[in-house]
Amino acid sequence: MTGSRPTSRMAAQAPWWEPGTASGYHALNYGHLVGEVVRRISGKPLKQFVAEEIAGPLGADFQIGAAESDWDRIAPVVPPPPLPIDLEALGMDSPAVKTFTGPVPVADYANTPDWRRADIGAANGHGNARSVARVMSVVACGGEVDGVRLLGPETIDVIFREQLNGIDLVLGVPLRFGIGYGLPLAAAVPYIPDEKICFWGGWGGSIILMDLGRRMTVSYMMNKMGPGVVGSDRSAAYVAAVYDAV
Repeated sequence: MTGSRPTSRMAAQAPWWEPGTASGYHALNYGHLVGEVVRRISGKPLKQFVAEEIAGPLGADFQIGAAESDWDRIAPVVPPPPLPIDLEALGMDSPAVKTFTGPVPVADYANTPDWRRADIGAANGHGNARSVARVMSVVACGGEVDGVRLLGPETIDVIFREQLNGIDLVLGVPLRFGIGYGLPLAAAVPYIPDEKICFWGGWGGSIILMDLGRRMTVSYMMNKMGPGVVGSDRSAAYVAAVYDAV
């Protein structure tokens, strides 16, 4: 978002819970928050910054939104079963209800022109497993890939500073967060070793995992969405198979 009404409205909101006491997954607006910081520092909206400062230098086939000339390359999103969350039972003041009704997530929106033209850094990135792995391998490889340095080692270390460890108020599952990524937690992701690893999974089953000890990136993306909000049984099986192999 560019100098946007959404970020102004978020800045004006009172906290939904006492800051520092719990996490609540920002399903659709995390990119707005990060994008506003990027815009104020670089003068570029997030879509442009990713294109010029990240994907471009790395040669990664990844975009926030999608150029119309690329629309014929995009596999249509196939929606998953309904989210297993009983919003009515939670009450209107629940962070989960506020998150998943403002707006209600509709997977089919991803197939529309408006979605592809938008700058929604948390949700409308377009690429494939290879391009996401290319971008995120910067983390796994100490900040530099093929001579392109985007992060310093001290910045990567910040990722692993634990911020919160407990039941997420939006997803209702145990999560352990560093800066910008989830960290291993056996109660939530038993298939991820408790090592210097950061990861995140997406609605429908996608997952990206950076293993710094092995300098390895595991990426799974799909257009046919399955059950699950932070990864799925499919992504768990793939990650487990990778670790069995290495």
